[in-house]
Amino acid sequence: MPEVDLKEDNINWTIETYAKHNEAMRKMEEKILIERDRRYAEVNIEREKALAIKETADSTALELAREAQVYKDERNDAIREQSLKETGVYATHADVAVMADKIYKALEPLADFVTSQQGIKKETALTTTRVVQIISSICAVTGIFITLIIKYVR
Repeated sequence: MPEVDLKEDNINWTIETYAKHNEAMRKMEEKILIERDRRYAEVNIEREKALAIKETADSTALELAREAQVYKDERNDAIREQSLKETGVYATHADVAVMADKIYKALEPLADFVTSQQGIKKETALTTTRVVQIISSICAVTGIFITLIIKYVR
């Protein structure tokens, strides 16, 4: 664009020159806006690519963290179980299962007796719920007693 001297005495604006100037400015602005839109579109495309890469990385990182945590939990459980077996301070799952079987077998005659006597005396009638409550109470007391014995014997 030719340089224009902006001194007051050199400005000779007419309607035609003003119209040409405005037309040139509109064309220049249109070119600038088209370039801006093109750059924004390019940036948005690159942003979408970066977001897709980030999402992939995040999901991979979460999966790896999950696997690492599972491995750590399994290793800690194994170490804890080994330690408990060696020290004998706490009952293991197998010990509790064996003890529960023994208690159920020991209480089986009592449950059979209660079931056979059910309904003979109306004032002392035992319902199934009551039998379960009695057996549960006996199991709880026995469990506490066994825990105390194991704790203080070792």
